[in-house]
Amino acid sequence: MVSERSTQKYASFTVGSTLELTNQQLKCLTRLFRIPVKTLGPGLIGRSSVTISHLKGIGFVVVKHYTRGGFIRYFLKQRYLRWGRTRGETEFKILQKARQIGVSVPEPIAYAFKGGLFYKGWLVSRKIEEQQTLAKIACDNEGRTDTVMENIIEQIAILIDHRILHVDLHPGNILIDHANRVFLIDFDKARITHKNRKMLTERYINRWRRAVIKHQLPQMLIETLDAGLSNRH
Repeated sequence: MVSERSTQKYASFTVGSTLELTNQQLKCLTRLFRIPVKTLGPGLIGRSSVTISHLKGIGFVVVKHYTRGGFIRYFLKQRYLRWGRTRGETEFKILQKARQIGVSVPEPIAYAFKGGLFYKGWLVSRKIEEQQTLAKIACDNEGRTDTVMENIIEQIAILIDHRILHVDLHPGNILIDHANRVFLIDFDKARITHKNRKMLTERYINRWRRAVIKHQLPQMLIETLDAGLSNRH
């Protein structure tokens, strides 16, 4: 996990990482943090915008800009009240935990924030190359969808076994690369829960079902996940 020694100041930003980031890397990151946030299009997306760039010595990274949804976004689009850990640090740590227990997620590189009581926040993770969302694949290639669903069910089962609740897991938050490797993304607000396996399984299935129905994705996504998780628990 991230220690205090891995948190450093650069310009007006606080950056945390398990890596020894150079001044050149920090300069590049803080430049990316300053890029204006673009509005995301429709579809299965979260409440964040991202910037993709190459970081010398690390490779291509995805910089997640935490942004608000709902009516409040018109007043405080990117600012959050700091009470304990920032959103970036919290997601960074849950990604570390997920990797430790065998869940396939993008490698977290760093988190950052700027401000005091009210702050802006960012998360930096390694880019998954040549990827598509499960939502896209399910609409285009039924055979490939069948191939990856078993792995997806195994990944979610690990989260359930370790009582980790991903509050917004749906086919748009699962990436598949060119080798059919599965990556779960967008762990913002994910947390350890005291729900038992049955309750947690139902929570995952219900969220998944709502997304599939809302976005008119193939019904087999619901049937396969429901059967796979129900048989395990």
